[in-house]
Order: sequence, then C-alpha cells, then structure tokens
Amino acid sequence: DAMGLTFAGWAVHLAFAAVPRSRLGSVLRRLPLSAEFVIKALTMTAVLTTVAIGLEFVLYPFPVSRRWLADELPRILGIGFSASLFVGAIFEFRRMIGGRVLGSFLLGTYHRPRREQRIVMFLDIADSTALAERLGELRVHDLITRFFSDIDRPIADQDGEVHAYVGDEVIVTWPLSEDAERNARPLRCFFTIEERMIELAPSYAQEFGAVPRFRAGLHAGPVVVSECGIAKRQIAYFGDAMNVAARLCEHCKVAGETLVASADMLRSSAVPHGLSVGRHASLMLRGRRTPVEAHAVRRHQPARGRFGISQRSAKITLKSD
Repeated sequence: DAMGLTFAGWAVHLAFAAVPRSRLGSVLRRLPLSAEFVIKALTMTAVLTTVAIGLEFVLYPFPVSRRWLADELPRILGIGFSASLFVGAIFEFRRMIGGRVLGSFLLGTYHRPRREQRIVMFLDIADSTALAERLGELRVHDLITRFFSDIDRPIADQDGEVHAYVGDEVIVTWPLSEDAERNARPLRCFFTIEERMIELAPSYAQEFGAVPRFRAGLHAGPVVVSECGIAKRQIAYFGDAMNVAARLCEHCKVAGETLVASADMLRSSAVPHGLSVGRHASLMLRGRRTPVEAHAVRRHQPARGRFGISQRSAKITLKSD
C-alpha cells in the first residue's frame, strides 16, 4: 500500500509541476494563493484515497468492509490531506523564492559576499505608462502579471535565473562561462520570448486590447552577490554589470531597438544563426565615467510564428570602426 500511495503522490506532484504553464495553471494563477493551495491539497487527497481503495480490492482477498470504511478510510483521508499540505507548502515556498535561491540560503553560499562573473539582462515592457493611462492601473497590472507568467518558460528553458521583478521590469542572470555556446543563452532567451509573444498576440489583443512590446539590455561582467536584510532576507546583486545592463535597456528606447548588448557580452558569446549584430556605438551611460561599447542585436528576418534557432553559430570578433 505504502509503495502504491508513494507513486500516486509523486505522479500528482509531477502533474502539478506541469500545471503552471498550462491553461489550468492560468486559471489557478487568478486565484489567491490559499485557494490554489487548498485545491491542490484536496486533489492529491482525492487521488491518494482512490488509489488506497483500489489497492484494497487488488491486494487483499476481502472486499472493502464497513469497518474499513469507518476505521481506515478517515485515517487515510487525514494522513493524505496532512501530507498534501506539508508537501504542497514546501513546493510553494520553493516556487515563491526560487529553487536556486533556496539552495543558496540553505548552503550559506552567499552568507559572505562573493564576486562572480555573470551575464545580466534587464527586460522591461515598452510604453507601460501609456498602457496604464489607456487601460487603468489595475488592468495594466493584470497585463504585466500575465506577461511575466508567459515569459517564465522561455527563461527557464534557457537556464536563466530570475533575480527580481521590479515594476514592469524583470532582471535575469546567467553564469558567465568559457563556453561561447552557453553564453549565447541570453540571446536565445530574448528572441524566444519574442516569438512566444507573437504566438500569444491574438490572446492579449482579445483580453486587453493591447499587445505588450518589450526591450532589453545585456551586459557581462563581475557582480558581487550576498545575502542582505533581516526582516526579509534576499540575495542581492551589486556592481557595474547591473548598472550597465539597466542603462542599455534604457538606451533601447532612444535607439529604437529591442535588444542592445554590450561588446563585453558579445565577445564571450556565439551569435545564433538567424541573428545579426549591428555596428558598434560608444555610449556614455549614466553612472559611468568611461564609455561602453554596445551593439544592437536583430533578427535577419522579422519573426513569423515559431522561430527555430539553428544549432550552427558563429563566434564574432568585435572591432572598433
């Protein structure tokens, strides 16, 4: 019985893990966390109870008796519901703060400040102020919340780590490695998000009467990572890489581009097939005394439907004009 119930519980957990990115997940996200939590616990309890009754018929020669229903079934229900609440609480807690962040807290990885090489992406929704004036603050917040939910899968698929959501902006980081292909993940991530939003455009237009546009800045360099805070502990990132990525995102608006990446980032990265890198620009960014070399990154052709990035890529060498 115990083995069967364990497998049943694990199967339900796997199903719940796939829910956030499904249509059902979209419905559950509209509910308060407590309601979502109870629905999942009741679902797991119902499955465990059904499996327990089925195992009684399969494994034992006697059918389920009234005594079993009176004595054993309530115990199974109580244990199943309690276990569902406990396991659900752990996974909800992990989801709320992020698996990697939770692991870092438990292991004390950043209890003392550490210097790391990271690729940082600042991505924000364009013209969010105009959207707020048009839709109203509450409605535009619904749009932003859905946007962040819809881009979660492309970020996760490219191994990005969401550092923070700030207003209409999300900050994503990747470890900077010696492998140019791995360092191309932020580029793939951005354009996968673009194609995802193209696919969802009719849905946004129907629900909100508007389709969010977005832009991003990419930079690679050292960051200092550490735990901070007492009442609310979190992992904080400090350093020039954060500032430069944020300013490059701002520069997109001035330049009329959707993605601007620093030369430092592009030197370490392969450029996926289907993308092109524009001529360099020397930018004086707020908060820096020295200019930053940056390039716009674009598709060769406008995205239409599903955009498949070729496995072939070319390492580029940037030169000043």
